[in-house]
Amino acid sequence: MTIVRVAYLSSEVIPFAKTGGLADIAGAIPKSIQKQGVEIIVIMPLYGIIKENHYPLTKTDIQVEVRIGDTLRTGYVYRGFLPDTQVPVYFLDNDQYYGRKGLYNYPCTTKDYEDNSERFIFFAQAALKAIEKLKIFPDIVHCNDWQTGLVPVYLKTTYAKRGCFKNTKIMMTIHNLAYQGIFWHWDMNLTGLDWSLFNWKQLEFYGKLNFLKSGIVFSDLITTVSKTYAKEIQTPEYGAGLDSVLKERAKDLYGIINGIDYTIWNPETDKLIIANYGRKDLRGKLLCKRALQNKFKLPEKDIPLVAMITRLTAQKGLDLVVDKFQDLMKINLQFILLGNGEQRYHKLFQDYAKAFPSKVAVKLAFDERSAHEIEAGADIFLMPSRFEPCGLNQLYSLKYGTVPIVRGTGGLADTITDIGSRAAPHKEANGFLFEKYDSDLLMATIVKAIDFFKNKIRWAELMRNGMAQDWSLERSALEYIALYKRLGEGK
Repeated sequence: MTIVRVAYLSSEVIPFAKTGGLADIAGAIPKSIQKQGVEIIVIMPLYGIIKENHYPLTKTDIQVEVRIGDTLRTGYVYRGFLPDTQVPVYFLDNDQYYGRKGLYNYPCTTKDYEDNSERFIFFAQAALKAIEKLKIFPDIVHCNDWQTGLVPVYLKTTYAKRGCFKNTKIMMTIHNLAYQGIFWHWDMNLTGLDWSLFNWKQLEFYGKLNFLKSGIVFSDLITTVSKTYAKEIQTPEYGAGLDSVLKERAKDLYGIINGIDYTIWNPETDKLIIANYGRKDLRGKLLCKRALQNKFKLPEKDIPLVAMITRLTAQKGLDLVVDKFQDLMKINLQFILLGNGEQRYHKLFQDYAKAFPSKVAVKLAFDERSAHEIEAGADIFLMPSRFEPCGLNQLYSLKYGTVPIVRGTGGLADTITDIGSRAAPHKEANGFLFEKYDSDLLMATIVKAIDFFKNKIRWAELMRNGMAQDWSLERSALEYIALYKRLGEGK
C-alpha cells in the first residue's frame, strides 16, 4: 500500500500559534513530508491570536456541529497554508473556545483555562468532522500530544465504521509526557463516549480522565521525539505514571529525533540577525555577539556569553542554575535568559539582573527575533534539563556555532557528544555533557567549558564540528514516512 494522504493534527503550529517546541515541529515536519511526495494536511484551532495577526486565511463553506454533553456547538472551517509551501492548514473556529489571548492558560497568571477539557473534546470531534466534510479519506491520522488524545478513541469507536475512516491508521506522537491533559471523571459526560471506556486499561487514570493515556492506548503506533526518551518513559523515573502503559505498547513505540528547519534556522541566511556567517567564515558571529550585548545592555567584552532560552519550569533544570548562580557570578562571564513560566523563577532572575547588571540580562517573554539573536550571539547554550524529550535549542545552537552544555537525558543524550578529557575535540564532539542531575556537576561542566573557551583555535574547531552536523527535517520526515508505510502495510 502506498501512503498518499495524512491528516496531521496539532494544537499549535508555527508561525500561527506557539507556546513551545511542538509548534516548531508541527510547522516544519509536514513541509518535509510533503516534499517526499506524501499528500498531507494540517488541522489546528483558530485562536484569537491568529485572528489578531491577520494571516491570509479563507473562510470555507464548511461548518461542523459537535455535541458537547447536551449542548450542540458549531465550528467554522478556515483554510490557509504553511508559509512558502502548498501544505494546507485547516483552522477550526469557535470563539467561545478559542477566541482568547492564550492557547491553554491565562497569559497573566499562567493558570490553565478551566474548560480545557471541553475545548479539546471539541477540537478532537470537530477535526474528524472537518476531515469527513473535506472528503479527504486519510490513510494516516497523525496526532500530537494530549490535546489530540481523544482523536484515536473516537476513531476506534464512534467513527470506526464511517467510510472516510474505514482504512485509517493512527499515529500518536508524544512530545512531552509531563503534559497529559488530566481532568475530573465527570468530563466523560462531555465526550459522548461510552462510560464503559472509563476503566484502568483505557481512559481512566487514578480516578480521572487522562487524554494522553487515551491516545496511547487507542493509537496503532506511538512515537516520541528521541530514542533515549522512548526508553526513559518506560521507567518509573520518567514515565509520569504511564510507564506501565508504555511498556505494554513497547513494540509499537519508536523514537524519532526532531529535525530542524534549516530554511529558518541557518546563520548563513537568517534575516533576523545582524550579520550572517557560516562554518567556513565565523567573523559574523562576533558582530552578532556585540549586537546582542548592546541590545541587552551588557558591556561589549570578549568574555564567554552563556545563554538560556527556555520555559521557566523545574523540568528545565533551573533549580540547578539557581543553586549555583552566586558561584557562577564569580566567573568572568555574562548570562542572558529569554523565556517565561513560573513566577518564582521570574522573580529570582529579575533579582539576579538587578544584583549583577553588567553580567546578567533577562527578558521574561518569548519572541522569535530575540531567540535568533541569542543563538547567533551567545558563545555557550545551557540546557541542564531534568528531562528533555528531544530539545530543539541544542540543535539550533549547533548550527549557529553556539556550543551546548547539556545534561545527558532524552534527546540531549542522543545529539550532544562530550569532548571527554581530550585537550582538543575529537571529530564527533560538539559540546559538553554531564550525566547526573546535580548542581555541582553542572558547575564543574561550566568551568570546564569556560576553560576550553580560552583557547580560540580549539573552541573554533568545536564550533565547526557542531555546525557540520546534519539534524535536518528531511531525516526526520523519512523516518516518519517509513512508519506510515509500516502502518499502511499492517506490519
